[in-house]
Amino acid sequence: MNDDDYRDADLSGQSWEGQHFENVDFTDADMRGLVTKGCTFDHCDLTRVDLGESKHTTSAFRSCKFERTSLMHAEFRGCSLLGATFHECRFRPVTITDTDLTLASLGGANLRAIALSGLRFREANLTGADLRDCDLTDTDLTGARLQEAKLSGADLRGTRMDANGLRQATLTGAKVDIDMAIAFAAAHGLQVGE
Repeated sequence: MNDDDYRDADLSGQSWEGQHFENVDFTDADMRGLVTKGCTFDHCDLTRVDLGESKHTTSAFRSCKFERTSLMHAEFRGCSLLGATFHECRFRPVTITDTDLTLASLGGANLRAIALSGLRFREANLTGADLRDCDLTDTDLTGARLQEAKLSGADLRGTRMDANGLRQATLTGAKVDIDMAIAFAAAHGLQVGE
C-alpha cells in the first residue's frame, strides 16, 4: 500500500499481519487497540494518532514521525523503530522489549521509570530525555546523544555507553557495574590504575 491517506480514520481494534505501508499519512487516526504482526511502516506520519493499548510484534516503524502520539499501554515486542522521530508523545506506561531504536529521535521524551533493558539506542538522540529510574540494564547506548539526559537512579549495569555519553548525561545516583564506573572515571579524565 503506497501513498494512501488514512487521516482521521477509525482503525481501532483492527488486526493487521504482514502489511506494508509507505509514505502513508495516519494523522489524527484512531488506532487504539490495533494489533500488528510482521507489518512495515516506512516514512509514515503518525501525528496525533491514538496508539493506546496497541500491540506490535516483529513490526517495523522505520523513519516514521510520531508527534503528540499517545502510546500509553502500547506494546512493542521484537520491533524496529529505526530512525523514528518522537516529539511530545505520551509514553507512560509503555512496554518495549527486544526492539531496535537505532538513530531514533527521543529528545526531551518522558520515559521515567520505564523498563528499557536490552534495547538498542545506538546513535539515538536522547538529548534532554527523562530516563530517571529506568531499567536500562544491558542496553546499547553507543553513540547516543545524551546532553542533559537525566539518568539519575537508572539501572545502567551492563549498559554500553561511550565516553561522550558518560560526560554528557546526568548520572547522579545511577546504578553501575565496575566496568562502567571505570569508564566513567576515565571519561572524566581520571587515571585508573592499581
